[in-house]
Amino acid sequence: MIESSFIEQIRQENTAVVLNEPMKNHTTFRIGGSADCLCEVRDVRSLRAVILLCREYQVPYFILGMGSNLLVSDKGIEGVVISLGGDFGEVSLTEPGMIRAGAGCTLAKLCLFAKNMSLSGLEFAWGIPGSVGGAVYMNAGAYNGEMKDTVVSVDYMDKEGNTHRLRQEELDFSYRHSFFTDTEYIILGASFRMEEKSQDKINERMQELMGRRKEKQPINHPSAGSVFKRPEGNFAAALIEECGLKGCGVGGAFVSPKHAGFIVNDNGATAKDVLELIAHIQKVVKEKKNVDLTCEVKFIGRE
Repeated sequence: MIESSFIEQIRQENTAVVLNEPMKNHTTFRIGGSADCLCEVRDVRSLRAVILLCREYQVPYFILGMGSNLLVSDKGIEGVVISLGGDFGEVSLTEPGMIRAGAGCTLAKLCLFAKNMSLSGLEFAWGIPGSVGGAVYMNAGAYNGEMKDTVVSVDYMDKEGNTHRLRQEELDFSYRHSFFTDTEYIILGASFRMEEKSQDKINERMQELMGRRKEKQPINHPSAGSVFKRPEGNFAAALIEECGLKGCGVGGAFVSPKHAGFIVNDNGATAKDVLELIAHIQKVVKEKKNVDLTCEVKFIGRE
């Protein structure tokens, strides 16, 4: 149970606080029990204050982006879920060819801003339902593009509330991985080096990729995006389909008939349904193809 004095103090730190907030309203899967406390911070100062209060009161915390690539426990999340609003949602041109975006900025907003500035390099991210912070954290990518292709620096905060900056060569980017993966560091924002190109050309590429997403992916159903990392020398979706698992389901969770790499919430799925389906897929693919599928969707919350 979170102490009332803790709640009173974080309410004073330029934050918006909601208690017992259903996390299904904050994830693209539309799944999840309630967080003890959902707190939106609006600037670096308020984020630092909340983090230090969490440490003082020994309250666990989790940084929430757009809730994509995330599966929240049916039993909810203990402690504080911190959402980055206000200044963290801003994007700006800092110098010719250079864009700076806060960690809470959506990829959609960033892509549109880049297009309007006639700057190319992030077209691949158009349609990815995530935030800048989340995308940098996992080096999000699609259609032969990744965040590492344009990110030149990232600002972050450590658990003591100190801020730091890493340059591109220090970010340790690889497939679905960065310096920040599985750490307690909080990404504050990132800078992107872009190439000048006509708005028409940029828009044409964005629309082409969006058309491909709509054609091949179940974007009209709640999901967490691609469930499994790409196995070396294979494609997870192809392996799953070859194993006859398209349309396979547990409870309200199903392997998408449109794209076998996606699990969709088709009818009030629970996190338990999704976890059981993931385990079943991994078991069958291992038995039939001798390939270990690694889940890239992050599970958080009470066990």
